[in-house]
Amino acid sequence: MNATTALVAEPIFRDHLVGRQHPERPERFDAVIAGLQQAGVLEKLLPLERRSITEEELGLCHTPEYLRVARRDIESGLPYLSTGDTDVTAKTWEVAVAAAGGVLNAVDAVLEGRARNAFCAVRPPGHHATRNRGMGFCVFNNIALGARYAQRRHGLERVMIVDWDVHHGNGTQDIFYEDPTVFFFSTHQWPLYPGTGRADETGAGAGEGATMNFPLPAGSGREAILPLFRERLAPAADRFRPDLVMISAGFDSRADDLLGRFTLTDADFADLTRELMAIADRHAKGRLVSVLEGGYSLSGLASAAGAHVAVLAG
Repeated sequence: MNATTALVAEPIFRDHLVGRQHPERPERFDAVIAGLQQAGVLEKLLPLERRSITEEELGLCHTPEYLRVARRDIESGLPYLSTGDTDVTAKTWEVAVAAAGGVLNAVDAVLEGRARNAFCAVRPPGHHATRNRGMGFCVFNNIALGARYAQRRHGLERVMIVDWDVHHGNGTQDIFYEDPTVFFFSTHQWPLYPGTGRADETGAGAGEGATMNFPLPAGSGREAILPLFRERLAPAADRFRPDLVMISAGFDSRADDLLGRFTLTDADFADLTRELMAIADRHAKGRLVSVLEGGYSLSGLASAAGAHVAVLAG
């Protein structure tokens, strides 16, 4: 088994929202890279080449009409997408297609055996983007595109997406809600943006039971969240038997974040990572792809991302 951890991290990811006062600011990328350096793992990682996702690949998860509207909004100089609350600047389309393309490169690297797992330090984030709407800082749903690409390009049957961001990944849930081949598991603060992710949202049609939501109150931390991974997610994974594990790695669930009120520590993120690596080892030959979502305290984002990737690369 290849022990390498791949990294998607390109300077272009800084070019979204340059000059805009915004929580999802370019300095987040710098913080992640600094955190990997401080953790002593940056030099150990396999850097992956940049590539842009194609329009055809975007169509795996997004409607043609949404793609037309988003591109028009960005290229016409609007300060935000007309579909929702996503701020944009002149380079946002170029950056967003590079971010999504980077996730596909990570999927390729892991499934082709060049790396055991991968971390994608991409922005803008993606888990709020639905098929037909960008919202919540997100333009394209990077992790959903990666999951569907793994199925279509590499022939995987089952993908598990685990979202520990403090906000519910409504877009990811929406895209796969009726799909039994993609299992979506989320822990998130409730109530909080975007107001979705109730415990009774468990999938529909053929996808009934392939969605698990755990809305938790502000102040929740290790004592509430880690047992859910061990006692609810692990058995579900043993039933589902994923061919690939993917993480929506939102570090806004860390203590002292600007936009969330969870209390996870760097050590907690390391333990959550170990739980997911164990699932990947049991069912997916260790194959795991982690994709950056939120995290808005720069110091907290740096140390939490460093702790997460140190375990991946360990």
